[in-house]
Amino acid sequence: MMKHIPVLLNDVLEMLGDIRGHTIVDCTFGAGGYTRAFLERGANVIAFDRDKNVIVGAEQIKKEYGDRFRFINDDFSTINQLDNTEFDDVVFDLGISSMQIDNGDRGFSFRFDGPLDMRMDSGTKHSALDLIKEKSADELADILYEYGDVKKSRLLAKIIKQELPTTTFQLRDLIKNPHDIAPVFQALRIAVNDEMGQIKSALESVHDMLRVGGKCACVTFHSIEDRLVKNTFKQWTTNVGDPRLPETKPAEYKMLKVYTPSDEELNQNPRARSAHLRGVQKG
Repeated sequence: MMKHIPVLLNDVLEMLGDIRGHTIVDCTFGAGGYTRAFLERGANVIAFDRDKNVIVGAEQIKKEYGDRFRFINDDFSTINQLDNTEFDDVVFDLGISSMQIDNGDRGFSFRFDGPLDMRMDSGTKHSALDLIKEKSADELADILYEYGDVKKSRLLAKIIKQELPTTTFQLRDLIKNPHDIAPVFQALRIAVNDEMGQIKSALESVHDMLRVGGKCACVTFHSIEDRLVKNTFKQWTTNVGDPRLPETKPAEYKMLKVYTPSDEELNQNPRARSAHLRGVQKG
């Protein structure tokens, strides 16, 4: 089992700058790596995570930092429940945590045999197996193609529907092309947890809620979520209207430097290899 190492943490801290006295919303608490780093540098933190398995870790940080830390066991798309005067900056560490990947019982990884689950919130009804059963072959193929870029998605979807695998190893063994194994697992996970919908909803809220001078930082791990964040930030940082006309509205946000992992970080944490950090600042 690989130790959880927060990806691009030093770069996130550099992007945010001096955070003493700030309140930061950590939208993906996970193992608490980002949250702890923010607290150690004098910030207050409001953290979201829908995974009930992280509550114990959140309670430990609460014991250490008291009122400077608040944990919300819910989807980060519910950030709109906060008052925008409650926070200064927002950080997303998207994707899946090492704790989830390395627990075979959660069904996220093809490296461990376990139930075909993949739910980030075990309290929700629909697992990956439920999704496979309920979707038609064409709908399943669309999921594999859209969220995993699986080339022969139609053929593979038919095979999966016919065989109805119930474990991760059974699903893995149905995928003849080894290059398709990770994309198939990724596609099902994204669909089960509505990850793209969650990101879109949260960013829409952040756009309107972030205070002037505040920053939104997003760490992404695959091209689908990175493209969504990149295009969203591009919209935020583009002037509205024809620049030749006086009624053109200047962009509310400015783009910040894009970070990727250094060779040193990749040596310490190979799971960072596809990560990108993108950020914007309001005003």
